[in-house]
Amino acid sequence: MNKIRLGILGGGGDSLIGPVHRIAASMFDRYELIGGVFNPIWEENIGFAKKLGLPKSRIYKDLEDFIGNETALPADQRVQVVSVLTPNFLHFPMAKRLLEEGFHVICEKPLTTSYREALELKKIREEKQSIFGVTYTYTGYPMIRQMRSMIQNGDIGEIQKIDAQYYQGWINPVIHSPESRKSVWRLQPEKSGQSCCIGDIGTHAFQMLEYVMGQKIKTILADLNYLYEDNFMDIDGTILLRMSGNAKGILRASQIATAEENNFTIAIYGAKGHLKWAQENPNYLYFGLENTPLQVLKPGHEYNTNSANDATKLPPGHPEGIFDAMGNIYNGVANAIAKKAVDGSYPDLYDGVRGMQFIEAVVQSHQSGNIWIEMK
Repeated sequence: MNKIRLGILGGGGDSLIGPVHRIAASMFDRYELIGGVFNPIWEENIGFAKKLGLPKSRIYKDLEDFIGNETALPADQRVQVVSVLTPNFLHFPMAKRLLEEGFHVICEKPLTTSYREALELKKIREEKQSIFGVTYTYTGYPMIRQMRSMIQNGDIGEIQKIDAQYYQGWINPVIHSPESRKSVWRLQPEKSGQSCCIGDIGTHAFQMLEYVMGQKIKTILADLNYLYEDNFMDIDGTILLRMSGNAKGILRASQIATAEENNFTIAIYGAKGHLKWAQENPNYLYFGLENTPLQVLKPGHEYNTNSANDATKLPPGHPEGIFDAMGNIYNGVANAIAKKAVDGSYPDLYDGVRGMQFIEAVVQSHQSGNIWIEMK
């Protein structure tokens, strides 16, 4: 089987997300990394590519150089799919040009810096019929896919309460100093967009809720915290959620939750029982029913659904983590490129568009005096 030829924009140097994507792409032997643009500074770009063992001829100075040279190659040699791992403000212009030139795209979230831009990408993708994945990484965990299947199967009954929490503390050491804030691009609107905390991690929680429930959140009411008047980016927020019928819930996200690491938890309560999952212990799914001892489900067992076991690479008792979750998303995109897509195997452009709609609704709700906003 021929491997899918992969290019990468960004993710070089000391990037956090770069190694996650490169390892994920190699996990199922579906991709071959061909080249790309890893850094806007040429010396660092070419130096990093050399460390990866990539030929200098496939390393480019910028996006237009990449597109011009790759599209000039024979079809059986050029890059087929491009991963966009840059800061938020570059997602839209890069993804737009790549789609226009016929490339498949895998993009970090948030998809863009505005809902309008996201809708424009959606229109181009539909015209070009390209595959477009958005890396809401946590949907790749086997026990999240198990949770999704169990909810769809009615194991907890009709949903009546949802609860998502995503707490980090990494911004706390810098937020108290105006000078320190300047060193963090996520606190700069021109690079991050209209939201920091909600755009970075709140959108993960929102997408996860809709993914596991198989339902859409209808309306939201948001209260954001900026902590200081001279800080213009949200760093904490609480959002009330309403679904169809009488089901309601809450989403809490913070990057000033002092000393927290990556505390992302999700709980779905139904008429018959509940399911809980925590990202810092991702191999455990808690299943509670009325008058029944709490059950702990783990990956790799025959009692799990096909979607969960298809996302599991190791026998029971061997922990899998964030690299494996991202690998499952890359594998889902590879199947889609091969026209063998499986429902729910990777977050697509629609998830990215929906995430941008959520971010804008949250900001609008807060700025309008904490009012309910419809998620159409």
